[in-house]
Amino acid sequence: MGERGRILNEILQSTTYGKRKRAEIGIDRLVEEEIFTAAFPLHDGPYEKPKHLVSDEDMNKRQVLYEYWARWGRWYKYQPLDHIREYFGEKIGIYFAWLGFYTAWLLPASIVGLLVFIYGIVTINTNVPAQEICNQGDEFLMCPLCDEKIGCAYWNLSDTCLQATVAYLFDHPGTVFYAIFMSFWAVTFLEYWKRKEASLAHHWDCMDFEEEEQRPRPAFAAQAPMMEKNPVTGIKEPHFPDDQRLRRVATGLAVLFCMASLVIIFLLGVILYRVLVSIPLFKNPMLRGQAQSIASMSGAVVNLILIMALSNVYTRVAVKLNDWEMHRTQTEYEDQLTFKVFVFQFVNFYSSIFYIAFFKGKFNGYPGHYSTIFGLRNEECGQGGCLVELAQQLLVIMVGKQIIGNAQELAIPKIKQYIQRYKVQGKMKGKVEREQAQWEEDYQLVEYEGLFDEYLEMVLQFGFITIFVAALPIAPLFALLNNWVEIRLDAAKFVCELRRPVADRGQDIGVWFNILDTLTQLAVVSNAFVIAFTSEFLPKLMYSYNVNADLVGYVNFTLSTAPVGALSQRCRYQDFRDEDGVETIFYWKLLCVKLGFVILFEHFVFICGKLIDFFVPDVPEALEIKIKREKYLAKQALAENIAAVPAAGEDEPDRGATAGDVMLDVPAP
Repeated sequence: MGERGRILNEILQSTTYGKRKRAEIGIDRLVEEEIFTAAFPLHDGPYEKPKHLVSDEDMNKRQVLYEYWARWGRWYKYQPLDHIREYFGEKIGIYFAWLGFYTAWLLPASIVGLLVFIYGIVTINTNVPAQEICNQGDEFLMCPLCDEKIGCAYWNLSDTCLQATVAYLFDHPGTVFYAIFMSFWAVTFLEYWKRKEASLAHHWDCMDFEEEEQRPRPAFAAQAPMMEKNPVTGIKEPHFPDDQRLRRVATGLAVLFCMASLVIIFLLGVILYRVLVSIPLFKNPMLRGQAQSIASMSGAVVNLILIMALSNVYTRVAVKLNDWEMHRTQTEYEDQLTFKVFVFQFVNFYSSIFYIAFFKGKFNGYPGHYSTIFGLRNEECGQGGCLVELAQQLLVIMVGKQIIGNAQELAIPKIKQYIQRYKVQGKMKGKVEREQAQWEEDYQLVEYEGLFDEYLEMVLQFGFITIFVAALPIAPLFALLNNWVEIRLDAAKFVCELRRPVADRGQDIGVWFNILDTLTQLAVVSNAFVIAFTSEFLPKLMYSYNVNADLVGYVNFTLSTAPVGALSQRCRYQDFRDEDGVETIFYWKLLCVKLGFVILFEHFVFICGKLIDFFVPDVPEALEIKIKREKYLAKQALAENIAAVPAAGEDEPDRGATAGDVMLDVPAP
């Protein structure tokens, strides 16, 4: 049925209904000009089984997919990929194959991450620095966390006992191992997906599929100002001048830059929000110990709201810009839209996390010489370090986005379907009621809008669980739970709520694989810097090697004393400086160790990744042999057919010259 629908769609898309030189061709152009309201393949019938008993052989394909795939009760079953491909086409089949493969690979990552987290819980009582903080009482009088002139008070380090204890769950030697493990996991996942992709492409007979020269998009054909001959087909078709398109693309990139800058402005607003909220909390003796946690968590929620709002706004802007840029083919259109939206979403979702991981608390100055922003002191990391705040931010944004996304995916198609049914039923008022035909039932479903949003959601999630996994080892577990829900939501949406799409062919996930590969490389660099510059792993390692192997006295070692006269009384602050505010020798040694660790970590992981790439072929050996065997048999069959043609011709009688023959008059020598 999928093949028949594809053939019929090709006929409808290539049929001329007006003047060919004006590109008045195809059903999509008619829909674009509102001559028709819609054009779509029909579903095979209702998705629900009849109330009377029906055998599996008598169910239509849509009912089979619903019964054995789309129902929530089938969450533990393998996906029927061949049935999905047969009904929806290879492109949608490849998406669900990738989603299922990715979800399956999240299982070992989740188990290892959970074990690392449990290791932190089990060994939390061995954390000597946290015990020192909790047991020191009033020994360490800390400098005010905001300006002393506005009423911020001095405080005792022991007030942060809980935060220092909890910080160990996210900042212990196991997280370093897990960051290395996830770097290898990401590389290996992509290598084995290429093997799975090749196997599916061969099984579905689309391994050598390449899209032919595409016809112009209907919107492009309707708005193009001139006609020019296509150098490939030799047919005149709508044309848009390249110089005008380049100017429009440049304008689109400028808008992208402006929107990304707007994200940074909102990020600065969130930073100021956290600073302003923390000031009254620091003044309150009851809340002083939890001030930074409260400000950080509430700031993360505010940031999530802004992220989701900006995401919706820019996606609409990007679609309008892409329409205006006049891309000729659907492939060009989709590639440009993917680039615009992904770059913006990358900045939108990850900028606040990058700020906490690599910038927060790094440029604060010291007592008497604090750095300020709009007259307010830069925010600092808590005693537990920025890694705890990074984990909070990652948890709120990642899990919050998943909850909001699943709620939207569950509710929005139903709302659209209700609105569509309401419109159709409004037109049917006063007419004789009758049983609706299949096309009438399908017309009341929601229009299929492609796989872009589905891929984007999963690719952003992949970034969360790889780029920042050193801060939150249980992130893959949340991703796994979400994806179990996501598969059923998408399955139910395609089977029950969407009009049936044309069964498009495709052999891979396209440009999304390149994006995943880029995120994997970025994850290696990011995790190296998180371990080196955000966690306490290297400072503790150096202290245990140079001073005390049991970390006794580590807290006092990491605290500096405020310069004389900088504040109203002497106090301590977290840094490696002497009493004049100059960095100590240990600071510079530690900086060298951190940079060396980043270089060693990156090179080790990248070299191992290349080895994995070398030893894991993109095509399984058995499949490669099978492909070679098929090519050999095809050549043999072709050779036999060529040899059989002259042999058959020898038995034919001389029929004399006909009009189709070429006669050569060769003179005698």
